[in-house]
Parts: sequence; C-alpha cells; structure tokens
Amino acid sequence: MMARMFLDRVKIWVRAGDGGNGAATFRREAHVPRGGPDGGDGGRGGSIYLRADAGETTLRDYRHRHHFRAGGGGRGERARRHGKAGGDLVLEVPPGTAIVDDGSDELIADLVAADQRVLVARGGRGGLGNTHFATATHQAPRHAQKGEPGEERWLRLELRLIADVGLVGLPNAGKSTLLAALTAARPKIADYPFTTLEPNLGVLDLTAEDGEAGIPRRPTIADVPGLIEGASSGAGLGHAFLRHVERTRVLVHVVDGAARDPGWDFDVVRDELRAHDPALLEKPTVVAFNKTDLPAAATTWSEFRRARDRDGLPVIALSAATGEGVEHLRAQLAALLPSADELARPPEPAGVVVHRIDAPDDAASVSREPDGAFRVTGRRIERLAAQTDFGIEESVDRFQRDLERLGVDGQLRDAGIRGGDTVRIGSVELEWAPELWAVRR
Repeated sequence: MMARMFLDRVKIWVRAGDGGNGAATFRREAHVPRGGPDGGDGGRGGSIYLRADAGETTLRDYRHRHHFRAGGGGRGERARRHGKAGGDLVLEVPPGTAIVDDGSDELIADLVAADQRVLVARGGRGGLGNTHFATATHQAPRHAQKGEPGEERWLRLELRLIADVGLVGLPNAGKSTLLAALTAARPKIADYPFTTLEPNLGVLDLTAEDGEAGIPRRPTIADVPGLIEGASSGAGLGHAFLRHVERTRVLVHVVDGAARDPGWDFDVVRDELRAHDPALLEKPTVVAFNKTDLPAAATTWSEFRRARDRDGLPVIALSAATGEGVEHLRAQLAALLPSADELARPPEPAGVVVHRIDAPDDAASVSREPDGAFRVTGRRIERLAAQTDFGIEESVDRFQRDLERLGVDGQLRDAGIRGGDTVRIGSVELEWAPELWAVRR
C-alpha cells in the first residue's frame, strides 16, 4: 500500500480578473445631431483573497487543482452605463498557513488565527469611457481605455500546524504510542521506522490534573514524524516536518531508552532542531525516556539521566506501551502549559498578518534585452500600455504624448533606438517608428 503524504506545502497560480474596457460611444437621440460622448467605464476585475478557516486542517484541497482565476469586469456601455464588477474569489486555507511569493521567496502573509485574510492578487481597474477625455477643443474623443490586467503570480502555501505540544524524536522512538497513551488519538503504530508519514493530532484532557476549578484545559498534541540526521538540510522528510514544531508551546523529546546509544539519539535530534532554528531549543522541553519496560533501557537510564541533569532539562522515565510513568508526564505538561484562556489563543500573536505593500514605482527605465529589443519598465508606463488600444490612431497618439511626458521617448532615443526596432512594455510588444507606433502583438 502506498504511503499517504501529509500535504503541508503546495504551489498554486492565481490570476485576478481583468478590468472591463471603457466604451467609446456617442449619444444618438432624435433632434440631437451632434450628441457628445457617453461611453461608460469598465467594471473592476475580481480580486483573489486567502482566508484562514478553522474548519480546514490540511492543504489537500489544492492537491489536484492549482490554477485559480477571479472574474473579469464587464465592459462599459453607452449612456454612461458602467460595467459590472468582477466577482472576488476567496480561497480557504487552514490556520497556520504561510503564503510565500514563489518567484521572490518573500513572505506575503502568515495567517495564524481563524478568519484572517489577505489579498494575494488585485483585480485590474476598469478602463475609463470616452466621456473622461472630452475637452473644450476635442469634444468627440474616440479614445477609451482598455481594462487593466489583473495581477497574477505563483504562490507557495506552507502549513505549520498550530499545536500546543509537539512530540519529536527519531523514527521508532515511540511517539505515536505515547500520543495514544496521552490522548484518545489512534495513530498507526508498528515496530519499524517511518510508520508515521503525516502528523497525528490528539487532545490532552487535563481536567484530572486541574480539578474542577475553572475552564477545563484541553491542549492539542502533534506527533511529528521522526527526524533523521541531516533533516534540517532536507534529508528524508526533514524540512516538511520541522516546520510543524515552530509554533508549539512545549516540546516533548521522546527517546528510545532501549536503543544502542540513547544519548547519541538525543543529540542527533537536538542538533537538527538547532540547525533548523536555534529558537526551538529555547522552548520549554520535557525529555521522555521511553520503553522502560524493556531490559535494555534499565542499563542506560542512569547515565542518560545524569547527562540531562547537566543540560538542565527535565527527564521522565516511562513506558508508553504499558502506561508506566505517563501520568508523571501529564503532570509535567500541566505545569508547563498556560491557562485555558491562553490556550484558546494561537501560540503566536494573532492578528499579525504581513502585508507587503510595494511602494509606487512610477519612474520608467530603459534597458536592452539579449535579442536586441528595448525593454521599458515602470509601473505607470506599463499600466498605460496595457490600457491603450493600439488599433485606434487617437489612442496611439495619446500614448505617444504620455511617453514624451514621462520622459520615456527621450530615454529610448538616448539609448540609440531606430525605426523598426522592437520595444517591449509589460506584455505589449511594439515597433518603433518616427511618427507612429505599430503593435507587433
């Protein structure tokens, strides 16, 4: 039977809706022989948001579907009627999902609490109708803007489980058995490495330890799949699993007491945690020396305990299989975990969403591409090119004036452009001519 991987990292493509085109129409009414422009504006394109939904626990919804589009805006119409706005698209993800721009590796947002949401692709603005371009000297403009294209990007979604307690250790240390002993969870358990290929979650009921006073504490425990040496460098499934201990409040480091060298096993996991993020070693940690029901554990226990005393780490001898010592671990966790009110909040400050707002970049620049074409970059000029209908001479003339006003025309001439050369502005490709631009595509 094939192993089922926990889906905690996916890549998706999002494309916001394009704005609708503005209309270039004129009043046509009886007894009004020279009706003025009455073209309405295009509707805005739909935007795409990601929202944290408490009902979602994995990214499995994105296993087979990776492309998402929002609705486009409607075209403007005559009689100054504006186009309909495109519908927004909201994608649900589990709390604990980090959203990363796959092209730049920059964090866009970290959705920790339920109902947090972030804009990941903004819909294009609708084009202006020809009513906006009428002047005292030009009362019948045929120019209207095309809709602005919606933003598109590849995103990487990375889920980091939000659990109060994380069980870490080498494969076959007994983490799944301990999770079953502490909670009502029933993970797959077998006596061979890598039984756990996806994190298992359980709920620890601390009512017996707290008594009847106050709100019962029920922290969550995540059995994180076993680490191996080199996990922090990506060996095995290390990167995928180490992310899940970043948000835990307390770590329980489970060690196989019957192993050949439990001290070496302990150091391997600590080294991998340190290499992934040194802050993990600062988390409250309890060491569970497991499998004391086996004779081999009795010969290594004393030395192992002395070494942990030197480290300043609490260590508890137990047998997850028989239940011996498990109550001592429960009591230790009860002492380390916060109140029920604080447990109800995420382990990290909720409401902290990272929004990357790019500063306006209206300055245009000109460069050469490997094939000799000229590339013009700049937010404002790229938007103007995208909204220009190069099939209408009046619109082309207006775009030429915009190039001169923004200094792009002079930059191209200084760069040595000649008639027939190719100029690329955003997704538009043009042919340079002394008097008129021609669209190549």
